[in-house]
Amino acid sequence: MSTQTTSPTAPPLRTKGRRDRTVTLAAVLLAVFVVPMSISGTAVALPGIGADTHAGLAPLQWVVNAFNVAFACFTLVWGSVADIVGRARAFAAGAGVYAVASLGGALATDVLWLDATRALAGTGGAAIFSCGAAIVATVFDGPGRAKAFALFGTVAGVGVAAGPSLAGALVQGLGWRWMFAAHAVALLLVLLAVPATARAVPDDGGSGARVDVPGSALFVVAMVLLTTAIVQGSQWGWAAPGVLGLFAGAVVVLAVFAAVENRREHPMLDLGLLRDRRFVGLCLVPVAASFGFVTMLTYLPTYLTAATGRDSGAAGLIMLLLTAPVLVCPLLAAKLVARGVPALTLVHVSLACLVVGDLTLTLFSPGVTILVVALPMLVTGAGMGLCAGLVDGQALELIDPARAGMAAGFLNTLRLGSEAIAVAVYGSVLATVLRTRVEDGIGGYAGAARADRVADRAAGGDVAGATELAGAVDTDGFARFLAQSYDHAFHSVLCAMAAVCAVLCAVIATLLRDGSARNAAA
Repeated sequence: MSTQTTSPTAPPLRTKGRRDRTVTLAAVLLAVFVVPMSISGTAVALPGIGADTHAGLAPLQWVVNAFNVAFACFTLVWGSVADIVGRARAFAAGAGVYAVASLGGALATDVLWLDATRALAGTGGAAIFSCGAAIVATVFDGPGRAKAFALFGTVAGVGVAAGPSLAGALVQGLGWRWMFAAHAVALLLVLLAVPATARAVPDDGGSGARVDVPGSALFVVAMVLLTTAIVQGSQWGWAAPGVLGLFAGAVVVLAVFAAVENRREHPMLDLGLLRDRRFVGLCLVPVAASFGFVTMLTYLPTYLTAATGRDSGAAGLIMLLLTAPVLVCPLLAAKLVARGVPALTLVHVSLACLVVGDLTLTLFSPGVTILVVALPMLVTGAGMGLCAGLVDGQALELIDPARAGMAAGFLNTLRLGSEAIAVAVYGSVLATVLRTRVEDGIGGYAGAARADRVADRAAGGDVAGATELAGAVDTDGFARFLAQSYDHAFHSVLCAMAAVCAVLCAVIATLLRDGSARNAAA
């Protein structure tokens, strides 16, 4: 019989394992904080980026859209990769990709370079979220797992809430490049924890599963075609052959994707999940939130700077009214459900908050005080917060545990994909309405030859640059005209988004009611 001895200076194995788990959780939480902070905070930097790079509207929009599209497209792909190479390795790869991309963004010399780095960062962010959650589920169990996932959700909410404020402070104090540099530094700290993460994750050599390469590739191509068509619609014209071709291509590729997935033994997405009407209804809730909340999160900061004349720091602080409920309301929803409030009732309340909040945000105007719009902003944020996390749990309860991973992947892909599409639609329609307004009124201040470029610059939030580009004699008057035009366009699109959100809410209510009736009949 042999005995094992340890050196007096060596830490006990149990203590070392606990330390590795703590370091792993800290690394995952730091990475999870950075990703949503980047999503909500980047919009605050758009006016400064546009002014420094002299970017047109479409390339400037892709600073946001490229990240969102890549994030949405690669969430399922990274989940498959993690099965092959191991969760810790895939998480480390994603963090490394994100760090390199953020450093590249900080050093970008033009907006196209920045767009490319943001797409790369979105790819890394997809790995952080998909693999980070898997690591937490593997490393912890019992009450420890519940606490770890509670921290996971809370930190993600803090990232969303703090993103605009932190980004605004960095942009105002040091410049927009330092915002991306800060992301790189944070992810480099995450990479320092890779050895501890590798030790903490048990049996992480990979399961030998295979990535659905055809399905993944087709899905990515379809998303890129669709979002590009939406973004370029305002630039090329919605009836332009290029835009129609992109839409047609997206439809064709999605049809091929469905056919391929039906024939594969291990598809990326089992289309049989879509037969459950209640599951589909719950999965559409994040889509409604994308149109009702995420669009405000992205474009309200630009409205605050372009139409009301506030600086980036002030815009970031005001955005706390919209984002703070996202941190508080998930915990409130969990407590209400624990006390017997039906979860589906809270889902309906959250949807109502989104619609009512968006409609009452039309009270925003350049001269209005923040006190007037504080309640609508809080209500809109509560609409997002009440359904965050709650919908995931309710949806996955309906699915066989053997397919829970696929169901979660579908839900998150729909959530992230709809965010990318909603942001692209909002920006594109906003640009179209603003361009029409500027073309109609620019003749009273300057020549109409530059109307398109002036409108694009103003849509990006750079009213001063647009005024200079127009060469107007009455610069103050033209700047006021641009601010009023942006205000008109913003309110027009806001009403349209509220209408889309209301239609989605009606569809969701029908699916949930029909699904409940079918379950009762069964």
